[in-house]
Amino acid sequence: MDRIDSVHTWDLTQGQPRLFSALECAFSYRDSLFKKPAGQGYLITAVRFRLPKQWVPVISYPDLKNDPELARNATPQKIFDAVCRIRQAKLPDPAKIGNAGSFFKNPIVPAAKQSQLKTDYPALVSYPQADGSYKLAAGWMIEQCGWKGRSLGPVGMHQRQALVLVNHGGATATDVLALADAVVASTQQKFDVTLEREPVLFD
Repeated sequence: MDRIDSVHTWDLTQGQPRLFSALECAFSYRDSLFKKPAGQGYLITAVRFRLPKQWVPVISYPDLKNDPELARNATPQKIFDAVCRIRQAKLPDPAKIGNAGSFFKNPIVPAAKQSQLKTDYPALVSYPQADGSYKLAAGWMIEQCGWKGRSLGPVGMHQRQALVLVNHGGATATDVLALADAVVASTQQKFDVTLEREPVLFD
């Protein structure tokens, strides 16, 4: 989202195009205007990016930062290949098993809450934020609740990545929501942290 200049949309209500600046899109962690009621009447048709003329590698993601090949020589192609390799190792192929990618957002909690959880669960995975809060790894929390690789009817949490909800075949929206609600309830009970679904539900 740091590179987005503007977003082109089609206003489904007015039947005409509308251009949104990056500021108007209100981008934040896995969120934007278009995931809120005020922005759900727009169909995104194109995105305009503003890229620096001088390329600078961004490998702050832990798996990229720890890649010895990238540490020696981080070219655009090598970063692309590494990202694809990492995602293929962790995430299911949607062509083989139905999924919507990461199903829950990583919750952000105050420092006091993170400290309390770290005391209770020393292996807690968390990331400090600029404002002093902490982002918790939802996948780790879901795994601690016993949901990794576990199914509820035709849906389940993926065996390699507990954050990904998968459809083993024939699942309905009711099946998906039942599992999602069960995962949220388990995490709430164990950690006193409420997970938020990332996919938007349309009636």
